[in-house]
Amino acid sequence: MKMGFRWYGEGNDTISLDDIRQIPGVETVVWSLHDKQAGQVWETDEIDAEIARITSISTEAAARGVTKTLDAEVVESVNVHESIKLGKTVLGLGRDEAIDNYITTIERLGRAGVKVVCYNFMPVFDWLRTDLWHPLPDGSTALFYEKAVVDQMSPEKLIADMEANSGGLTLPGWEPERLAGFGEVNAAYEGVTHEHMYANYRYFLDAMIPTCEAYDVKMGVHPDDPPFDLFGWPRVVSTKQDLATVLSLNSSPYNGLTLCLGSFSANPEQDAVDAVTTFMDRIHFSHVRNIKHFPNGDFTEVAHRAREGDVDTVGIMKAYAEAGYTGYIRPDHGRHLWDENTTRRPRPGYGLYDRALGIQYLLGVWDTVRYQG
Repeated sequence: MKMGFRWYGEGNDTISLDDIRQIPGVETVVWSLHDKQAGQVWETDEIDAEIARITSISTEAAARGVTKTLDAEVVESVNVHESIKLGKTVLGLGRDEAIDNYITTIERLGRAGVKVVCYNFMPVFDWLRTDLWHPLPDGSTALFYEKAVVDQMSPEKLIADMEANSGGLTLPGWEPERLAGFGEVNAAYEGVTHEHMYANYRYFLDAMIPTCEAYDVKMGVHPDDPPFDLFGWPRVVSTKQDLATVLSLNSSPYNGLTLCLGSFSANPEQDAVDAVTTFMDRIHFSHVRNIKHFPNGDFTEVAHRAREGDVDTVGIMKAYAEAGYTGYIRPDHGRHLWDENTTRRPRPGYGLYDRALGIQYLLGVWDTVRYQG
């Protein structure tokens, strides 16, 4: 197993590579070219420059005695254009052209040494919360989902609220360039069913997976966040059965999962540990985090420690450790701790301290299982 840490890039993250190096156990920086929009080709020189930035040690750091290096083997995410999900031209780009661009990007990432690409197949919005800085009883803040607000809110109002509360940092899945075409995309989903989405998904996989096999890049789809339909748009990676269906669309082992246990567990009826054990051989990347459910359908994100919420993070890590899992794991959304809300002001959910604490907790479980006795 390789522990990773998501980083949004120099000048686009309040956390530095120096910060990440100092977290014990972290080997992999999970990265992306965050200025690239869905449907665009990633250029070779852009990829090479970002990987060099992540994997090298600056002259100044070397002079301080820094020797720890990080790899750049996981990309999160290469976004899928809406034309691929819809199976028709939208936002000025046709499905086949968008797929060709995606394949070119995968080929270039493989040539550069990337081993896993995370992506999602969610229509319109990648993820949704109603409060990005919700206060918790211990004084920290975290992402929060309030069901009644979503039930009464229009997508347009949600877009405005997310932009107003992002802390001045762009949020993946909520980029202004992407949302500028919301009206056209929303109209294009009229009448689209889950069956349509699965058919388009199969077309995409069948076109792309041969390139993944040729360049040794494993694809990991991220579960829907939250894992149920929103605003009438069909979501097809929400349940355990959905995950099995997606894997059956193309039997190649390169068609796999980024099993985000927090997203999956936002439906309180779903068993995270069971999902891990069921799909172990197709999990290429995993996000581990904790959430606490409320009877009215709300949920909040909490510390990674199992007893803080309703996700069995101990059971999850125990299952991975007992299986000798060799893929990649990262802590997912953490709380915003100590002075972060005022001085560091991180991207919502992606502060330094709670994710670093989470890593130590997750690795503690792993070490207990792997090295006991």
